[in-house]
Amino acid sequence: MTYVKRDIEVQLTQYLDAKEIIAVVGPRQCGKTTLVTHFLRKRKNVNTISFDDIKQLSLFEHDIDSFIELNVRGYKYLFIDEVQYAKESGKKLKYIYDTQDIKIFISGSSAPELSISSMKYLVGRIFIFKLYPFSFNEFLRAKNAQLEKLYSRGAYKEEILKQLNVYLREFLLYGGYPRVALAKDDAEKQTVLQNLYNTYLLKEIKEILGLQENDKLVKLLKALSLQIGNLLNYNELSTITGFSYVQLKKYLQILEETYVTQRISTFHMNKRTELVKTPKIYFIDLGFRNICIDNFAAERVDLGAMYENTVFSEMITHEVKYWRTKAGAEVDFVINKTPIEIKSQLQEQKTTRSFQSFLEKYKPKKGFIVSQNCEGIAKKGNTTIHFVPFVKFFQRKHEKW
Repeated sequence: MTYVKRDIEVQLTQYLDAKEIIAVVGPRQCGKTTLVTHFLRKRKNVNTISFDDIKQLSLFEHDIDSFIELNVRGYKYLFIDEVQYAKESGKKLKYIYDTQDIKIFISGSSAPELSISSMKYLVGRIFIFKLYPFSFNEFLRAKNAQLEKLYSRGAYKEEILKQLNVYLREFLLYGGYPRVALAKDDAEKQTVLQNLYNTYLLKEIKEILGLQENDKLVKLLKALSLQIGNLLNYNELSTITGFSYVQLKKYLQILEETYVTQRISTFHMNKRTELVKTPKIYFIDLGFRNICIDNFAAERVDLGAMYENTVFSEMITHEVKYWRTKAGAEVDFVINKTPIEIKSQLQEQKTTRSFQSFLEKYKPKKGFIVSQNCEGIAKKGNTTIHFVPFVKFFQRKHEKW
């Protein structure tokens, strides 16, 4: 498959020659193995193994000294893929790190064995990078490299914006998994997503986590897919799925640890008040969300929620919150006191009462109203309000908020 340059490469490059272990974690099939292999392709004395290989996995778990003799000594770089299959991987990796002169790379899906229990052994010895499915910028790079170059420069007019919005609609429907983005047609995209969904349930849930509640989890995924951007209703979800409240909280946590969904909390200046508020939930990738409900129709009633979810996914490296009052006023997202309101269709520069209420209460320096085409700047008191098309807003995600 054609290699598509990832935005995270700039960060990763800074630590390639440092002593610390480099871990690339994220959902299945988001390009972790491809990314690390790309970085190591021009380096010598590289040993690449995968813990999909039962023999290698068993040797690592039960005879670490022999594993070192066969796979570590004589090499300058070691890349272990699918490291989440190993029990106590962090403890064994610490032993290798402390006793051997080798640069270690690992990759894997963020199952609890990888992200929680094992990583405690590697504090001060590891840099963890999260790789997600393609951002819109990466997606465009994969689909139309020339258009992506023009997009990256930011100097384009209405006709180019129309072309970008066509790609954005495809991105909304099928998401950013690399294999999906590079598929030749819609039928192949849906087949790839279905296989990814099945693999997630079989490998991540059953094999790695040892969980058997597949039917209930399928119901939960579907219910959450129909509620993106809504407040979580635990009682309703328990009724739909058959999970108890305790089980439901457990599986919602698992969905986050395996990079399927993400909850966001409310923005308040009073942190104690913030903790008791109900979270909202979004999917990391909309293609995965849409396969959960088997809906890839171009014309649909949930487009507004899908645009909102896409903005969340693009801003995921920030601490994203939402704002809601007891009276029902709500702003979709808040990042460091900057309000962001999503309007899939907006013909003129105007703000909602909820947005104005936020400005009056917190007096931020700037705010954003994001839609398909509306563009311009307005002032409200000391706040500069930016009306920005989705594709142009995505280019601002690396700003200081």
